[in-house]
Amino acid sequence: MNSKGRTPKPEQGKNGNGANLGFETKLWQAADKLRNNMDAAEYKHVVLGLMFLKYISDAFEEQRAKLVADKKSGADPEDPDEYRAFNVFWVPKEARWSFLQGKAKQPGIGKWLDDAMVAIERDNKTLKGVLPKDFARPALDKQRLGELIDLVGTIGLGDKENRSKDVLGRVYEYFLGQFASAEGKKGGQFYTPRCVVQVLVEMLAPYKGRVYDPCCGSGGMFVQSEKFIEEHGGKVGDISIYGQESNNTTWRLAKMNLAIRGIDANLGSENADTYHRDLHPDLKADYVLANPPFNDSDWGGDRLREDKRWKFGMPPSGNANFAWVQHFIHHLSPTGLAGFVLANGSMSSNQSGEGEIRKNIIEADLVDCMVAMPGQLFYSTQIPVCLWFLARDRKNGRFKDRRGKVLFIDARKLGTLIDRVHRELSPDEIRKIASTYHAWRGDKGSSKYQDITGFCKSTTHDEIRAHGHVLTPGRYVGTEEVEDDGEPFDEKMKRLSKTLTEQFAEGAKLEKAIRENLKVLGFGL
Repeated sequence: MNSKGRTPKPEQGKNGNGANLGFETKLWQAADKLRNNMDAAEYKHVVLGLMFLKYISDAFEEQRAKLVADKKSGADPEDPDEYRAFNVFWVPKEARWSFLQGKAKQPGIGKWLDDAMVAIERDNKTLKGVLPKDFARPALDKQRLGELIDLVGTIGLGDKENRSKDVLGRVYEYFLGQFASAEGKKGGQFYTPRCVVQVLVEMLAPYKGRVYDPCCGSGGMFVQSEKFIEEHGGKVGDISIYGQESNNTTWRLAKMNLAIRGIDANLGSENADTYHRDLHPDLKADYVLANPPFNDSDWGGDRLREDKRWKFGMPPSGNANFAWVQHFIHHLSPTGLAGFVLANGSMSSNQSGEGEIRKNIIEADLVDCMVAMPGQLFYSTQIPVCLWFLARDRKNGRFKDRRGKVLFIDARKLGTLIDRVHRELSPDEIRKIASTYHAWRGDKGSSKYQDITGFCKSTTHDEIRAHGHVLTPGRYVGTEEVEDDGEPFDEKMKRLSKTLTEQFAEGAKLEKAIRENLKVLGFGL
């Protein structure tokens, strides 16, 4: 249930990544076959660059068809302003998909693609420095490149109502996730698992105002925020988006990802380090959503000893977790809400003054809710993570008075393994977590909150003080009651003891057989 009292319907026929498992998976498998020996990190820019080119060309052709059909207006279909007026990128003739696909089988296709990207950046200032322009390099197999162009050319065909915008956006997001998986640890630099982003967005419910992510990766927080508004009957234009990303390659991915969605966002004119060059120094956001790098030990804290953001204590130079937390707080408006991902250590660590900073933030009555997440959600790390939710004004008019209280949710038992190493939360599990928070906040239309042993607990500051200001949900929610199976204790112990004795005997037999085999091989123990 959301803050307006409506429960969104689950996405039919989709996995936790929101992807149609037939279409997107087949496309990915086909594209991956064309990768040959190219590294996933390099191949990512080839594929996503082509998808972006296909998107802006399709959007251009759609607008061009309207101009040609509307003969009364006298509009010139080759006038760039006729496109920019409708927030459509102008695509010069040499960059249009039909032109490029016609040359896909020719050896010079790489040069034509590079020229197309240069032309698009030249005629669309917001894309300057964003698009990949190295398709002509000798290492890129031109036959496979041509086949990839033909493959991308199939995306969105036949989608008469929205052309390929929504389809391409969905495929782009799915491919981001697949590349993150293929890259492993490096993939975490640009991609936050969709189900994690959905929990943050569903809990914060950013309907209106300024949304900020100072470590925005490929822009997933913004995409999900816009989706949330659309799915809950709001207006996309009601939010303003601000972001920042330190990695140039990832910043470019974000710019393309948001452009392919038609999302207007201020990500700065270039990539920049948030700690040392804040691109939005005066911003006071209504919502902060973020997944900062975990336990960053090389963030240059020694150069920021007297920074005005450290109101709750100087973050240790060897770990940036509480530098991020205080940066988020610094940028919150007087009624702002923040939701972000951190490593579990942030909930209990007392090293290098972290415990004192956490204590000060709790005593300032900023901590609203803590969620312990299951492990194996991320492509970049197997360590379990937690979600922090902070609120500037805990007696906000929209919600009931929550001063002096913190909601703890233990979601570690949720999620399903989708492969050997990755877990995802289902739409129902995401709703379970979010609706618990909305009920506790007293959101209009939500159900009445109640503690559930083993899952959630509303806790006072006195209880948290008694635990040394540790914020680990497991300390507060208790242990879920195990249903009595009806078997008397004495009988159960006799049965289990007998089973254990049999297993010991079997183990002894196996040990004897192994020793004899080793002796035959001349390796007697």
